[in-house]
Amino acid sequence: MSQSKDKEQEGGVYETIKVIAQALLLALVVRTFLFQPFFIPSGSMKDTLLIGDYLFVSKYSYGYSKYSFPFGLAPFAGRVWGDAPERGDIAVFKLPKDNATDYIKRVIGLPGDEIQVTKSVLYINGEAVERKRIDDYIEKDAYGNIRKVPRYVETLPNGVSYQTLDLTNSGPLDNTPVYRVPADRFFMMGDNRDNSQDSRVLSEVGYVPYENFVGRAEIIFFSVEEGQAAWMFWKWPWSVRWDRLGDVL
Repeated sequence: MSQSKDKEQEGGVYETIKVIAQALLLALVVRTFLFQPFFIPSGSMKDTLLIGDYLFVSKYSYGYSKYSFPFGLAPFAGRVWGDAPERGDIAVFKLPKDNATDYIKRVIGLPGDEIQVTKSVLYINGEAVERKRIDDYIEKDAYGNIRKVPRYVETLPNGVSYQTLDLTNSGPLDNTPVYRVPADRFFMMGDNRDNSQDSRVLSEVGYVPYENFVGRAEIIFFSVEEGQAAWMFWKWPWSVRWDRLGDVL
């Protein structure tokens, strides 16, 4: 009897290990080829994306490069099955400066474009991008202090519209030279125009190679208030931003 029980226990352990291994393999396949979760740690994309948002990024949207794989271990060079990012996409990419840090910004300039910002107005190939003033974005700090930030709707030449925040038109990045986007490179900008280190800062971000794109932001699947921990489920009734869950980007 004891040998039979031992065999049953061994079989049970084997089946458990097998199920766990299969689940891990499935999760790795999904994360590598389909969807990868990302957390928003900064306010550079306010108020499209807020600190504390969790979102899914589609890995297949732009094809696959070495940056699509864990640790950059790809069995090929360059990018395969690729579709180029479109103007207006919110995309995750590897920072060209170190090819390791994940950044998320909006695609503004395509290869060959000329990009410039003058008094906060975005110009693409010499044409001002349509910009309409709407209501203020209300920010409240931990002490209850309120700040109103001017909010605009910007509409790109291909018809993609989104909201931007712009506190002033005389900030260090509100008046720029003309940026000429090289071939196979893209120009990225944050929606929070006065608080975004992006392609306007050539020494830190600059033009982003096509190969560095990880994927396109698709949907917010979870969101907690800034400064709250997502794992503290007992605080969820008060800390979760329920109105943001399921927002399509």
